[in-house]
Amino acid sequence: MLPASVLPKPVTRPRPPRPLLRSVGSAIADFSMIRPGDRVLLGLSGGKDSLSLLHVLLELRDKAPVRFELGAATVDPCIEGFDPSYLKDYVAALGVPYYYRRQDIVGRALKTMRGDSFCAYCSRMRRGILYATAREQGYNVLALAHHLDDLAESFLMSAFYGGSLRTMKAHYVNDAGDLRIIRPLVYARERQTRDFAIRSGLPATMDNCPACFSMPTQRMHVKALLSEQEKTQKGLFQNLLTAITPLMSERLPK
Repeated sequence: MLPASVLPKPVTRPRPPRPLLRSVGSAIADFSMIRPGDRVLLGLSGGKDSLSLLHVLLELRDKAPVRFELGAATVDPCIEGFDPSYLKDYVAALGVPYYYRRQDIVGRALKTMRGDSFCAYCSRMRRGILYATAREQGYNVLALAHHLDDLAESFLMSAFYGGSLRTMKAHYVNDAGDLRIIRPLVYARERQTRDFAIRSGLPATMDNCPACFSMPTQRMHVKALLSEQEKTQKGLFQNLLTAITPLMSERLPK
């Protein structure tokens, strides 16, 4: 055990706003995301979404009737200008088991990436590392911090550029069949996590990593399109949620 003088100082846990807690609680219930005895590992990037979800899950862990364990893991992809190592002290001060994995994804991409966007390549690599960490540490559920804006963007990108109707799943089992992946923020808007992060002073990276800004993506164009449409159609995202809800489900083993 570390001497008391070098232990991380405890941080005051901000309480997530009630609407954000309700939206996450509803999603967890509707898609049976967390079951009694689950060990949930949160993919923590250091962005506003994953840090907000960390505090929501901590609140639910302590107060919800379903008992579960919570840990967090960060994959550092070695991108210039992006350093999530400050999370080590922050998460330790919250008393959450934490796993930090540093992998030179940028270097590997330069050697092996063929005909793909860097963001898609990096996402796949980080997901694989999170899977491995969950298995090594005995977690059976991986939580990801994608919100309704992400799902709406994925839906339109699939229709516009792929000719199919698809979006991210709210809850599914990985191909190996040994991990369940959940997205508890699927009913929450991005602005909710941004507001919570700002008002609570969370140590969040408010935007994506520098690589995303140096290489504009189709997702950024679709995000701008949705933002413009919402100015005149206030119920846009609720309508999109209604449209994509049947696409968000997957038949799961009990």
